[in-house]
Amino acid sequence: MERVMSELATYFATKRDLDLHLVLYGITREIFYAIPDSLIIHKPEFRFNNRWRLYNTIKTLLYLRNTIKKINPESIISFGELWNSFVLIALFGLKFPVYISDRCSPEKKFSPLHTFLRKLFYPRAEGIIAQTVKAKEIYSAEFKHKNIRVIGNPIREIEVNDETEKQNIVLMVGRLIKSKHQDKLIKLFLNIQLSGWKLIIVGYDHLQQKNYENLQSIIKQNKAESRVFLKGKQSNVESYYTKSKIFAFTSSSEGFPNAIGEAMSAGLPVVAFDCVAGPSEMIKDNYNGFLVPLFDYKHFQEKLELLMKNEDLRDIFGKNASEDIKLFSISRIGEQYLQFILINNH
Repeated sequence: MERVMSELATYFATKRDLDLHLVLYGITREIFYAIPDSLIIHKPEFRFNNRWRLYNTIKTLLYLRNTIKKINPESIISFGELWNSFVLIALFGLKFPVYISDRCSPEKKFSPLHTFLRKLFYPRAEGIIAQTVKAKEIYSAEFKHKNIRVIGNPIREIEVNDETEKQNIVLMVGRLIKSKHQDKLIKLFLNIQLSGWKLIIVGYDHLQQKNYENLQSIIKQNKAESRVFLKGKQSNVESYYTKSKIFAFTSSSEGFPNAIGEAMSAGLPVVAFDCVAGPSEMIKDNYNGFLVPLFDYKHFQEKLELLMKNEDLRDIFGKNASEDIKLFSISRIGEQYLQFILINNH
């Protein structure tokens, strides 16, 4: 979510007639991804104290409302299935057009409170940006909104140097959470008896699930320390894309997985589950990768092993992948955003 917002901001900054403002109102208010120097940053001066959560939440709502009134924007974009309602509440009664976008699986379940808030406030948004066709179908039925546009994520180009030596690496990039099923990936990879191959998993513990320790124990129990490697959070993940040969993605719940797009940009064939939304927007089965029926780990292992054994197939899929993913270039996606949130307002 943060990466997509930073990519869009960088593209919007190339448009000389736009003034860009970024309002950071979360608990940490940190910036991890690069953003353009011309972007005007707004942060609350007060610290969000979780001990006084209700008080600080109301304070943040008022800060957001007052700050946006001062900015007086032509258009507002809000990302995040738990934050969009917050923004719409903060701006209730004001005339600014707000465009919202969930960045999760469209089938994600919410608490009764969030479900109520979404049904009450989402129809009040000026427009909804769905990441996939399936998401649009679900949101149209759920919110009865007439202004929903499908716009995928911008996929940054991963430059592959011809001099970079490819290694026998199966790569996965993703947060270490249960829905990514890295534990199953490790086990099916170890079932493939091909010497000289490594599995590298880039990602960090998230949602307080503490899966790193569990994955390390699986590796240790199988005496696979020389075959499977957990690399944690990496700021230079591009280096892993460029030196790997295959991208494996066992996630069962996605909105629009950037990692698949970046792997394809780097010319990697992808094996992924055909979960409800996301992978099928990018992967054409048996053309630039393999889409596997959800939770069919036996089939997943067979397709992964096929790619590991067949260099020619990897090359064909990889070339197709790097070409097809250009549909999601930042220039194309950025223009689609501008068309939807600005031009349609005039």
